[in-house]
Amino acid sequence: MELRDLRYFAAVADTLHFGRAAERLHMTQPTLSRQIRDLEAELEVQLFYRTKRSVKLTIAGQAFLAEAQQILQHVEQAVSTTRRTARGEMGHLRLSFTNSALRSVVPKIVREFRNRYPDVQLTMTERCTHEQVEAFRAHQLDVGFLYPPVDEKLLAITPLHTETWVVALPQDHALVLRQPLTLSDLATESFILLPRREGPYLYDQIIHLCQQAGFYPNVVQEVTACQTRAGLVAVGIGIAFVPEVLQDTGNSAVVYRKLKGDAPSLQLALARRRDDDSPVVEQFCQIVAAMFQDAEVA
Repeated sequence: MELRDLRYFAAVADTLHFGRAAERLHMTQPTLSRQIRDLEAELEVQLFYRTKRSVKLTIAGQAFLAEAQQILQHVEQAVSTTRRTARGEMGHLRLSFTNSALRSVVPKIVREFRNRYPDVQLTMTERCTHEQVEAFRAHQLDVGFLYPPVDEKLLAITPLHTETWVVALPQDHALVLRQPLTLSDLATESFILLPRREGPYLYDQIIHLCQQAGFYPNVVQEVTACQTRAGLVAVGIGIAFVPEVLQDTGNSAVVYRKLKGDAPSLQLALARRRDDDSPVVEQFCQIVAAMFQDAEVA
């Protein structure tokens, strides 16, 4: 028995007329009649009562119709699901992002993606760049917003925009009123930095910029979360650098100032595994590319 046999049977059962069913199926009536007889012979039951004037389902035919309709519906659903999955309209997408990306590009992109592909299950987690790279290596992540440089043999990188980092100062700090504020003005300050293992490029960049300004920073504490660094600044532990987009933390005890001249900065980028040919990932990346038309995959 093949699926076409079920379709032939269902068409006759729906129309109760071999001629109209054959026309719907684009086949001749004798061919359809033979197919139904062959099906009855295979099942060893009579599916239809036939007279010269009417066709009617038997009790066995009614039972077979209910089962056949379910099978055909399941097949149609399977075909639809398969095709939609191949187009990236269904599936699962695991997305990670840095804290600053969540406050900048991620909300708009995710809203657009969900509007276009509401049947894609989206799992979102905040991770630093180092954690994202490890998740990519472990096949636990599909796309991520992170800070290069990273392993580009593993990942395809799409640069998005550059984030400038600003200085977070206690509200009563003497440098709050200094205009303009330069990096050399921070020479005697205590620094609260992101741990190097979680952001080696940023960490090394800050050290290098400070050395260019004529001093080596006095790092008194290393903290991962920007909000925590801001909290330590508020209680006078030291000063910190945070992404400009994270200035509005709601902490009135902290003041943010831009630096004149050299200042730390990072390029935010979209990353995906080079060997990942998932249609869902492709659709997500196309949405991002459309929003950042000048972005090109490295």
